[in-house]
Amino acid sequence: MTSTLYGKEHIDRYRETEGEDGYRWRNDTTILILTTTGRRSGKQRDHALIYRDYGDAYLIVASKGGADEAPEWYQNLEANPNVQVQIKGERFAARARTATPEEKPEMWAVMVEAWPDYQNYQTKTTREIPVVVLERV
Repeated sequence: MTSTLYGKEHIDRYRETEGEDGYRWRNDTTILILTTTGRRSGKQRDHALIYRDYGDAYLIVASKGGADEAPEWYQNLEANPNVQVQIKGERFAARARTATPEEKPEMWAVMVEAWPDYQNYQTKTTREIPVVVLERV
């Protein structure tokens, strides 16, 4: 089932249905739920994000639609890279890291294939939009 949910409603439906509603999103892309720890509040924060498998890891993009500042979730994982991930009904601990300059071109291509607008977002900002690698721990 393809979903058009956004924000908290998306996260809530995804969690309630173990991804049955919310895993497949617009343009048939796939979504995971990322839980970060607030760098100032210390509170758990959930985010529904487009992702792709990449070997034994998972890729997400810190685009914020091409805004000049990075999304809050990215700033949180820079402060504390220990995160929780949910893909459909599976939940697991992971460690987040920014793709290296050597890794990024191939990873970026994978993510642009998944969501072509990432390329447009990059043209809107001088900030280099990071690809984030999530590795199970």
